[in-house]
Amino acid sequence: MPRKTFRPAANVLALALALFAVDLHARQLPDPERFEDAILRFEEQDRLDPPPEGAIVLTGSSSIARWNDQAPAALAPLTVIPRGFGGSVMNDVLHYLDRVALKYRPRAILIYEGDNDTGSANPIPTDMILDQLRQIVRRVHEELPDTRIYVLSVKPSVLRWGVWPIAEQVSAGYKEIADNDPLVYYVDVATPFLDHDGTVMTDVFVEDDLHFNDLGNAIWGATIKAALMPMEARHER
Repeated sequence: MPRKTFRPAANVLALALALFAVDLHARQLPDPERFEDAILRFEEQDRLDPPPEGAIVLTGSSSIARWNDQAPAALAPLTVIPRGFGGSVMNDVLHYLDRVALKYRPRAILIYEGDNDTGSANPIPTDMILDQLRQIVRRVHEELPDTRIYVLSVKPSVLRWGVWPIAEQVSAGYKEIADNDPLVYYVDVATPFLDHDGTVMTDVFVEDDLHFNDLGNAIWGATIKAALMPMEARHER
């Protein structure tokens, strides 16, 4: 039988596999609209107390969101706009980028994502997380070409220690993106939470073994401030 008679079937199979892969990826991404109420609250806050242009936006998942009220004091004298929304993944920041970051016309944007992306029961593929970050970077460059982007590594935790190797791969991807873009800075927030033997500290978390207690937040804040100050302190008005 001529070989060409098999080509349509092979093409159909290839198309089916491609569609399955697209559908699989789509199902791995939670709906960003679940955060609409949180974003509306930010917008109401902006209406009541408009933040300044030229500040530093902090956005990302719960390690930022739970720190929203503490961040301005922890990072002083830097002027920051805390816009973390807990439970988010990188795709959520991409979806809401205009409303949580770009509209403020910040001089810098700090992003913490990857924790929920890699730590859920249905983890998002590393290449997808990195592609979403690249899309964020491109959009920031297009709309705010002088704005710097600080990308935090994924932090370790007791709860998610079993997926730490995956988190490390994601962080390595963040670093590679930063290494190839002079306006993107990689911030290692993992090492300060590792003991000398490479295991995660156990006394820096609240009872859920995921979120920071006061000691954890102190280390977190000091690490972030140390990364921001060399470049950002000179731009304070």
